[in-house]
Amino acid sequence: MGITASQVKELREKTGAGMMDCKKALVESGGDEEKAIMYLREKGLSKAAKKAGRATSEGLVTPYVSEDGKTAVISELLCETDFVAKGDDFKSFAAALSEKIAGLDVTAGAAEDLPAEVADVTDLIAKLGENMGVGRFAKITTDGVLGLYSHSNNKLSAIVELKGSDDVELAKDIAMHVAAMNPSCITSDELPQDILEKEKALYLKQAMDEGKPENIAEKIVMGRLNKYFSEVCLVNQAFIKEDKKSVKDILGGAEVASFQRIALGEGAKAEESDED
Repeated sequence: MGITASQVKELREKTGAGMMDCKKALVESGGDEEKAIMYLREKGLSKAAKKAGRATSEGLVTPYVSEDGKTAVISELLCETDFVAKGDDFKSFAAALSEKIAGLDVTAGAAEDLPAEVADVTDLIAKLGENMGVGRFAKITTDGVLGLYSHSNNKLSAIVELKGSDDVELAKDIAMHVAAMNPSCITSDELPQDILEKEKALYLKQAMDEGKPENIAEKIVMGRLNKYFSEVCLVNQAFIKEDKKSVKDILGGAEVASFQRIALGEGAKAEESDED
């Protein structure tokens, strides 16, 4: 009988076993899910399911740069303890993960945005005995210059794409700045209009509540809006290595075309915040 993809997916979700193992189990059991689960248990392939509910708050953010320097990837691999994260097997899997992502037609996302075989950590779970999972990933491919920064603790990385310059060191410096300062966007033009309107309305109300005349209040709004830009927009931020200058000053004639940043665990915190 034919085994459908939905059958394989459902069995994988219930057992934590790999996709190919689930398909084989269903074939061997004639499509009977209960028999397939027993088959996986007998083969020791469903051990990962017992660990699936355990929290994964440790792990690595691992960078990769292609030989030609035109593609860079950072990916997040999660586990339960820092002890496992520091082990060679975990590090090797994390490095291979980033390299595999470099060859895929993807830009950014999480495990569900990757092919199942790339994000499958079942064998690693069985080997190391902890719950694990692929977190977020980001990839930039360019004909410009890429700068990559990875913090020494391997839990924070950033990639910056520069256009209009061949200065790799400048790109690396901006990547370090992005990692440290976590900008929301490159320029204020990228901020959603509804967010800008809310900020303006807030500043105007604050100024009016302070008893400022309308013409003065409008100037105050612009001043506070510029301060907001200096906090969230990359080019407006004070450069981390030379805070008397903005990132725009440091760039000179170069342009940041894009950037990506991943800090370990921030994706999970954002999801919790959205649920609240």
